[in-house]
Amino acid sequence: MGTRGRRPAAARLRRMRWALTLLYAATSAVSLVALVVIAASIDAKSGSRDLDSEIRGRAQALSRAIWMDKGTLHLEPLSEDELATASDVTAVLQRPEGAGAQARWLRPKGDGVLPAGSRLDELWETTVRDQGPVLATIGAPDGRRLRWATAPVWDTDEIGAVVLIAVDLAPQERGHTELVLWLAAGCVVLVLVSAVAGHVLSGKSIGPSIRTLDQQEQFLAEAAHELRTPLATLRLAVAGGDAVRLVDHLDRLVTGLLSRARIDTGSRPLELTPLRLDLLVEQVVEELPRRGAHVSVLTEPTVVRGDPDLLAQAVRNLVENALRHGVPAGEPTFVEVSVAAGKVSVRDHGPGIAERDRERIFGDRVTGGRGGIGVGLAIVRWVAELHGGRAYVASAPGEGAMVELALPRFIVRS
Repeated sequence: MGTRGRRPAAARLRRMRWALTLLYAATSAVSLVALVVIAASIDAKSGSRDLDSEIRGRAQALSRAIWMDKGTLHLEPLSEDELATASDVTAVLQRPEGAGAQARWLRPKGDGVLPAGSRLDELWETTVRDQGPVLATIGAPDGRRLRWATAPVWDTDEIGAVVLIAVDLAPQERGHTELVLWLAAGCVVLVLVSAVAGHVLSGKSIGPSIRTLDQQEQFLAEAAHELRTPLATLRLAVAGGDAVRLVDHLDRLVTGLLSRARIDTGSRPLELTPLRLDLLVEQVVEELPRRGAHVSVLTEPTVVRGDPDLLAQAVRNLVENALRHGVPAGEPTFVEVSVAAGKVSVRDHGPGIAERDRERIFGDRVTGGRGGIGVGLAIVRWVAELHGGRAYVASAPGEGAMVELALPRFIVRS
């Protein structure tokens, strides 16, 4: 009787073991799939946003390099500007009276490089109407999907020409697809590992007494409670007035960590191209939300060889760190940004940084010497070292702190 009484209990424990195994696997699968969806969405949006920012900046830089004088278009600077050949397609358009838009300068040359005449006229008209850059995705005759950006060239008080550039979306899409595949493969491996771990752990729980099972049930209940607590906190944050700022900061933080992870693992190659550091800094500062703060920018033309996305992110982190922590008591925030000779200097007028904390603030930690600086400056130093440069705290006259990002200068040889 005792043996027969124990067999149903053993069977129930074996069924419980498989049920716990499935529970471990299902919980891990649901959580990981949600994380993959969020990470893929953030990567896609940030990739598109960064690409648009890059090509818009290139088009605007080229539009400032050429000029018009009483109806005459001067294209001579394009022969010496490396940005003119940095994109898959670069063109300068004009539209004679009574005719469609025509290319006055085109690289590479050939038929079928530019969109059809109607689409070309549409880009011209939209640029003239908006009096600013225009972005559009238009397919090429060879089947490629190209992202186009325009920028106007002013002749006194009217637009006399339009700079048009395009980049192939395939590399970005391949990188995004590769990231998603890596994340999906990692999810499969982690779910299998979780299932095996769950099976082993649940098997160990069969031998002990019912008390052990009770403790296991209590553990599961506490774990569920711990999972609900951060979710409730997030709901309260989203309902508050700082929701947009919080989500934007989280988006940029996750983007920075994703970029670092992708480069460290080799899923995203480091693409170093000659670029105008002063123009990049001006564009980043212009796009930053100020929230009542004053940011002054003083730049000198300087060319470096780097990854535009990573350098833009490093500059953004420097300025945002100064905006968050360089606040004098009872006074408005004032941040000074200067660019010269391959160096970006960001100075605030806050409490400053103690000598003992000047290296520690660049560490990969959530808190720092200034009350929670975060991982932003750690990403700045990582980007600097990735480009053969360095990030450090410099001496600032008077009160406040000055953090500098120094990069090797790129010498343009004629």
